[in-house]
Amino acid sequence: MKLLEERIQKDGIVKAGNVLKVDSFLNHQMDIALFNEMGKEFKRLFSDVEVNKIMTIEASGIGIACIAAQYFHVPVVFAKKAQSVNIDGEVYSTKIQSFTHKRVYDVIVSKKYLSPDDKILIIDDFLANGCALEGLIDIVHAAGAQVSGIGIAIEKGFQKGGDMIRSRGLRLESLAIVESMDDQTGAITFRH
Repeated sequence: MKLLEERIQKDGIVKAGNVLKVDSFLNHQMDIALFNEMGKEFKRLFSDVEVNKIMTIEASGIGIACIAAQYFHVPVVFAKKAQSVNIDGEVYSTKIQSFTHKRVYDVIVSKKYLSPDDKILIIDDFLANGCALEGLIDIVHAAGAQVSGIGIAIEKGFQKGGDMIRSRGLRLESLAIVESMDDQTGAITFRH
C-alpha cells in the first residue's frame, strides 16, 4: 500500500535492535484518515472470503481492526493481555511473547465471543517474529473457528514471522513489507 509506505518513509524512525518506531501515526497517536484507507484496503484484499468477526490483540491492533470492521460490517473481538473482573465465565487462553516489549503475556478471550461457526479475519499492526499471530491462531482453533485470513499493517519481511505463518498455509496480506532497515542511516527498503 503506497500510502502507508510513504508515511513510514516520512515519519517512521529506525532504532537499534530492528525496531521501527511508527508511534506518531500508527500505534500511539493514530492517523484515522490513514486507518480508514487501510480498512478499505483490507476489505478489498479479503473481499473474496467469508468474514463474520475480526480479531486482534490489545492494544495497538484495536484501532486498525475497528476501522476495518466498518467495511466488513462485523464486530471486533480483541484478546486481552490480563485477566479482568469484567470477564466472567470460561476463556480461551494462550501465552504470547512480545517482540517490542520483550515479555510474555497471558492472553485471553471470553468463550462467549468465539464459536465454531465463526470465520475470523485476524488484523494486527505489526508482524515480526509471529508470536502474537501464533497465539491468536491458537485461540481461533481452540474455539473450533476458522481463520479466513490475516491482515497486517506492517510486516518486517526480514524477520521469520511472515514466512512461518505462510508456511502453515494461511492467507497473510501485509499492507507494507519492510525488506530491510538501517538504524545508522535510517534507510527503509520495502518489498514489492
